[in-house]
Amino acid sequence: MERQELIVEATERNTRLEDFLFDRFPHLSRMYLREIVRDGKCEVNGAHENIGRRLRGGDFIEIHLDPDRQTAMRPENIPLEIVHEDPYLIVVNKPAGMLVHPTHRDKNGTLLNALVHHLNAEPSNAECGTRNAEPPNAERGTRNAEFVSTSVDGTSGSLRGTEIGFDTNSAFRVPRSAFTRPGLVHRLDKETSGLIVVAKSVAVHRRLARQFQKKLVEKKYRALVDGVVHEDCGLIEETIGRYPEEKRWGVKHDGKHSTSRFRVLERTSDKTLLELEPITGRTNQLRIHCATIGHPIVGDVSRGGSKFTRLCLHAWQLAFRHPISGVEHRFKRSVDFCNAGGD
Repeated sequence: MERQELIVEATERNTRLEDFLFDRFPHLSRMYLREIVRDGKCEVNGAHENIGRRLRGGDFIEIHLDPDRQTAMRPENIPLEIVHEDPYLIVVNKPAGMLVHPTHRDKNGTLLNALVHHLNAEPSNAECGTRNAEPPNAERGTRNAEFVSTSVDGTSGSLRGTEIGFDTNSAFRVPRSAFTRPGLVHRLDKETSGLIVVAKSVAVHRRLARQFQKKLVEKKYRALVDGVVHEDCGLIEETIGRYPEEKRWGVKHDGKHSTSRFRVLERTSDKTLLELEPITGRTNQLRIHCATIGHPIVGDVSRGGSKFTRLCLHAWQLAFRHPISGVEHRFKRSVDFCNAGGD
């Protein structure tokens, strides 16, 4: 254990103790830092406080911790398809078969491992298989993506591969010398591919998370399902819960209400391509809903879907307001389920 002394800056006033420590020790897990505070190994002005304590400028913090404690933040040089990146956040297109974050069983090869490497690599190394052969530009811009940006006053413009400038002096921007810890705002199942937005700081993570909580973020998926769906569009409503004995999620009478919207994009003799929009966000919601109406997703064998090389579910559109500029960004990334790559 190592003793460290910290002074709260005036700009950090009103910050929760947990968030302050998380900012100062980004390479340590939030759970570990909570344990340190809970076990009385952290004092604020000589007194033990809880993690929710609001700090004031000039507060003196004394903490005992292990700065070398191993966490899931292990960098791995794994190629990433970066759709957009600026000083505050990054949007990536996750491939099917990749876990978003490490688990007790799988600690390597995840999106989080790849992001830690990418966000903390030296500029000369950041080009090595992580930016789709595009020159690095951490200050601004987007790559390999089409999106529409709409300002607060309603004006809009379509951009493809063009650059959008940001205020790089903002307090929300991660300093180049700092360790950047990816802030996962939402998740995708291992077998689901598609767009994920990741914050580069606690403050940006908080603002994005608030948009998700208030259902201000638009998420649309594409799914290839078995059978012919005759209705052109509609709603699927069920109560979803977990069956602990079977360790699976499904329709359950005492579960939580869930709603998904669907629209038919294309029909063949025995398959249907759907656009799906989850109104609620339950675990495995889209897979469960499709199976419930008798049209399981292709590749979802456990729910009756036909066998395929992958689960044919892809998060193809993501829209949110940029947490700093307030400009709405709408990212799109289609997929050809008969091909391992995107379009």
